[in-house]
Amino acid sequence: MSASRSPSSRGLIDDAAAGYALLPVVTVRDGSRVATQDCVAEEVPVALIVNGAPHVVMMATPCDLGDFALGFCLSEAIVASADEVEILGVTALDNGYEVSLRIPEVRQARLSDRRRNLVGRSGCGLCGSETIEEAMRPAPHVPAGLPIEATALLRALHALRQRQPINAVTGATHAAGWADASGRLLLVREDVGRHNALDKLIGAMSIERIDAARGFAVITSRASYEMVLKAATIGMPLLAAISAPTALAVRMAEEAGLTLVGYARNNNHVVYACGARLIAAPVTLPSEKVPA
Repeated sequence: MSASRSPSSRGLIDDAAAGYALLPVVTVRDGSRVATQDCVAEEVPVALIVNGAPHVVMMATPCDLGDFALGFCLSEAIVASADEVEILGVTALDNGYEVSLRIPEVRQARLSDRRRNLVGRSGCGLCGSETIEEAMRPAPHVPAGLPIEATALLRALHALRQRQPINAVTGATHAAGWADASGRLLLVREDVGRHNALDKLIGAMSIERIDAARGFAVITSRASYEMVLKAATIGMPLLAAISAPTALAVRMAEEAGLTLVGYARNNNHVVYACGARLIAAPVTLPSEKVPA
């Protein structure tokens, strides 16, 4: 089974597909206590089993796990293309999930050489790297891509706010979305970890055979070094975050030729790197409206 036909967690883990649990809580408002229930985001260990051997355990939201496994392999440069990944299945365990996949033996040998035995927390992208060289691998130069108008960025950000069902009920997950050059949002993935959300998006894009050079990504988090590295690794020309980037992320984006946008909220944004790709036409639309 090739990556383009690989099973994702949708349909394989129906009991966790919502990504949240309904739990008893006590709310206190103005001194009054009320026993009720609340939707709480799920966070579970997800083990990637590569060619029969454990490779990495990440804390993640247990949905779209096939997308996550494929996207992780691509964004971490474990494989060169989605065609090299075969998702064998997703197994629910008593205390987490396993995603089994197969990659070519030559890739497996490289993986063993890197000796990355990771235990990744949901908020951490570089947990387990044994050397600075492993953690700081250089990013490839991204393709030229297409020019993106500021109105397209606005359109995608507005749509992203409407397409986060887990966050809408829990307030606890990040999202990563992919838009075409016009700002039409094509895919969105959610997770408690911002890196995981981006990996899920990358995997979904690969399954759908979406050309990363013909659009841009929007994320509901800060733009860390590894978020830029993941985006550049698969050839995303533009990454827009609703929060700030780090200085290292800005330097990495400049070296990779990736347009990095921060504080992308409502009608505003800040261009931190390689701004020529973004057509900074004045935007005067109110935040609740989107250009047709």
